Amino acid sequence: MKINLEFDASLTENEILIRCASLNEEIQRLQAALSDIALGSKKFVCYQNETEYYIPLDDILFFETESGRIRAHTKNQVYLTKLKLYELEEVLPGSFMRVSKSTILNINHIYSITKNLTASSVVEFSGTHKQVYVSRYYYKPLKFKLEEKRNAYEK
Repeated sequence: MKINLEFDASLTENEILIRCASLNEEIQRLQAALSDIALGSKKFVCYQNETEYYIPLDDILFFETESGRIRAHTKNQVYLTKLKLYELEEVLPGSFMRVSKSTILNINHIYSITKNLTASSVVEFSGTHKQVYVSRYYYKPLKFKLEEKRNAYEK
């Protein structure tokens, strides 16, 4: 695969163009990775009391439902969001994944997974004490997604 960079000072927004003979698995992975990077740098609107914050999506560890509200967790803060979990699933990039009825997490921040055969597994994040539970139903899809991501980086 050949990679070229062109510089054009007249552009008002960066643009990435992929030229390929056909759409294959490698090109699809490349497109998905670029989309995740682009979306990860976008700001997400969150709230604390009457203050509106613009948080980079990549700073968010997970979203969870608590007391009927959706909370966005970063390493050191907890914010509220006005979207429901099913709405978040539709707009979040591929680095986010539902792992239980009440939680969507950012797989880019997973530090460890402690598997529990009889109950939910526990995911820990690097640089914080926060953790979430992965239901048995979502454990295998999460492991598959992590393996897929690891394989993409190795190629």
